[in-house]
Amino acid sequence: MPDLRRLRAPLHRPTAVRTPADPAFWRSPVRGLRLTAVLGLVLLAGLTLVLVTGLLSYAAYNPDLNPVNDKTPDKGLLGFYLFSWPTGPHWLYRLTQGLHVTVGVVLVPVVLAKLWSVIPRLFVLPPVRSAAQALERISLLLLVGGVLFQIITGLLNIQLDYLFPGSFYTLHFYGAWVFTAGFVAHAALKLPRAVRALRRGVPDSPAAAPDPPVDAAPPVVPDPLASPDPLPPTVSRRGALAMVGAGSLLLLVTTAGRSFDGPLRSLALLTPRGGEEPGSGPNGFQINKTAAALRITEADTGEGWRLTVRGPAGEFRFSRAQLLAMEQHGAALPIACVEGWSTSDQRWRGVRLSHLAALAGYPADPPGVFVESLQRAGSFRKAALRDNQVRDGRSLLALEVNGAPLSADHGYPARIIVPAAPGVLNTKWVRTLTFGEL
Repeated sequence: MPDLRRLRAPLHRPTAVRTPADPAFWRSPVRGLRLTAVLGLVLLAGLTLVLVTGLLSYAAYNPDLNPVNDKTPDKGLLGFYLFSWPTGPHWLYRLTQGLHVTVGVVLVPVVLAKLWSVIPRLFVLPPVRSAAQALERISLLLLVGGVLFQIITGLLNIQLDYLFPGSFYTLHFYGAWVFTAGFVAHAALKLPRAVRALRRGVPDSPAAAPDPPVDAAPPVVPDPLASPDPLPPTVSRRGALAMVGAGSLLLLVTTAGRSFDGPLRSLALLTPRGGEEPGSGPNGFQINKTAAALRITEADTGEGWRLTVRGPAGEFRFSRAQLLAMEQHGAALPIACVEGWSTSDQRWRGVRLSHLAALAGYPADPPGVFVESLQRAGSFRKAALRDNQVRDGRSLLALEVNGAPLSADHGYPARIIVPAAPGVLNTKWVRTLTFGEL
């Protein structure tokens, strides 16, 4: 007689359900401490550059001239980095902001790969075992939340999608400091371990560690990021790093040309103001906002337009013809915007701001100037320039570009052009210049 109890028994035991808290739940054979260490060191260098150039961007906006230029209130001690932004070299802001945006975009695949590589550690239970681990968890929360927030808001801004529940400048500024707190704390906690991992190496998994001889040195601690039950490998860790590098290289090739001249400009296909020139002729170079978008009409810029200049000597009004009759000066300067796009050097011609300051009552050592535009919409209808910017001989009230009158979209009848200044300070459709009242 067959044993009925054996017939009723299941053919195999049910497999226990694995949860994310179980290290065996994560079965990728690619994860490991060396992979994470390499990605972490790349981000340490890259994100430090992004952070420094970001602070320089805020300094270039003259944040201490609040609330004229800067839209970020109550910085307090967080404004420690402010200084008088120089006017030379003339490509300075183009370089710093180009690096800020380009390096930030290029690092996106590295950030995502780094987050993927440490996902198992986010589910470790219990979540906190000691005060040191609690500090590590807090720094990780600030780091991950901060870097994702900065990436998302930054990408939206450079794509000109202003989908923010407030000012981008305020959100990105405070988000940067949240990220910085987590970044510094996490780097201090993890950098020594990352360096040790790259110098001495770690086994891929606990099973990979051989039994040491009796008289051998203490064994290497097993890799805490490697799966104890990995799937068969389909790509090596070097291959995974190569894939991440290829993604970053692709983003570099298709975005860097919006910030820098050369063969990459024609390949900047993924970003606004990229490789495609917006027209031909003297005014055929990139713009941010058109005259129509900001409701600038021919009635505003026609024969009735006058430039008002104010200062201690009184108030003066000049027609475009009168400005053209003044001594004209030229300067070859680019336009560089916070979104990271920039033009090559354009040949501007017009009246020096220092000459207009002299007419307003400052024949020597002119002060800063408050600039007002004709535009009826947009955030930067008003801007302020420092005294060192007004004194620079290349700072112009431009009337022509590349040998032709300004087009409507480039600021006709007159616009500001200043060396090394963010594009928003190169005000178009200028209506009023007030010297000495900032």
